[in-house]
Amino acid sequence: MDIQMKSYDPELIDLILTEMPLGVFVYDDRMGIVFQNRAAENFIRRYDIPNEISSVSKRMLDALKTGRLKELFPGEVYIYLTIEGAANSWISKLHISQGTKPLVYVFLNEEKLSNKLNLSKIRMQFKLTRRETDVVRRVLDGLSNNDISGDFGISEQTVKDHLSNIYVKCGVANRFGLVRALMSYHESGSTPSLPR
Repeated sequence: MDIQMKSYDPELIDLILTEMPLGVFVYDDRMGIVFQNRAAENFIRRYDIPNEISSVSKRMLDALKTGRLKELFPGEVYIYLTIEGAANSWISKLHISQGTKPLVYVFLNEEKLSNKLNLSKIRMQFKLTRRETDVVRRVLDGLSNNDISGDFGISEQTVKDHLSNIYVKCGVANRFGLVRALMSYHESGSTPSLPR
């Protein structure tokens, strides 16, 4: 199949950038953020931008100005981060555009526990609804009830109701028990023994 992208629909591009799970923000040559998608906005709201990202971005821009970008940054630039208060590690990739206005694109990807588990299989095994599975994903990723309610645009009470249903279906009493049961299920490949 031959796909030709001669023109693009700005609405489609906006949808993709807004909804993608990868955080994207862009620095201009004065280190101001000129673009951020929803995932990056959530990241920036929850955590401060790590100094490593700002520092390396500035060094990349300086290297570009002096004509030494390829010499000082010969390959792809990745930064592996552990962020205080974050449940997971983060990987950021930095890319510089060398057009008339230099920009540094920062792509943020969280190393999430939920990405390591087969949530479709878990959903089927425990007969979870799609929404309950979405809540489980966020619990595994370390989000609070407040964060989950913000992601879905629902009340915190609705999140608590979903969690109560999930706990009953998975035979656990709390978040810790849920994560432990799902990890056990993942490691053994079979349903953990549930209390009767």
